[in-house]
Amino acid sequence: MTEPTTETSTDSATDAADDISTGTAASGSRSDAERTVSQLEEEGDVAADYIEELLDIADLDGDIDITVSSGRAYVSVQATSGSNLALLSKPDTVAALQELTRIAVQVKTGAFSRLILDVGGSRDTRSAELAQLVDRAVERIAAGAPSASLPPMSSYERKLVHDLVSERGHRSESEGEGADRHTVITAGS
Repeated sequence: MTEPTTETSTDSATDAADDISTGTAASGSRSDAERTVSQLEEEGDVAADYIEELLDIADLDGDIDITVSSGRAYVSVQATSGSNLALLSKPDTVAALQELTRIAVQVKTGAFSRLILDVGGSRDTRSAELAQLVDRAVERIAAGAPSASLPPMSSYERKLVHDLVSERGHRSESEGEGADRHTVITAGS
């Protein structure tokens, strides 16, 4: 297992508010502002141990890397030579594994976890898909549409979309409740 690395940046209040408004934050847990790098590194270590056990059960090999950035622990599993992580790297499977890993971390630490799990580069693939969605929406706006709505997605993915939209000089807002929460893009001012 690789030692955790740390990058400094600020967390998104909108993302945290989305977690709370959708009921995913545990009552009594530490707020993001109170989370220290060492606490996030501990989350990453607990998550890595959990994932390592899962890989052993499934007889899969992978290198696990832990980083801390933007107020979250990121756990990445990359295939080692000859290993087949394709079984675990499908988006729905990664999302399910992430939720199970978050629960395992919460049970062990007593604090709600917002960690992000990546298996076999699935997050990079999804980020590229989101960039294409944003590009198509921006094209619709450039063609005269007053706004463009994207499909519902997780708060983490909406945060990525908001960042992409901002980079392209447009505005975005999250609308809807629960599983229907989605991003609406409008022309920049």
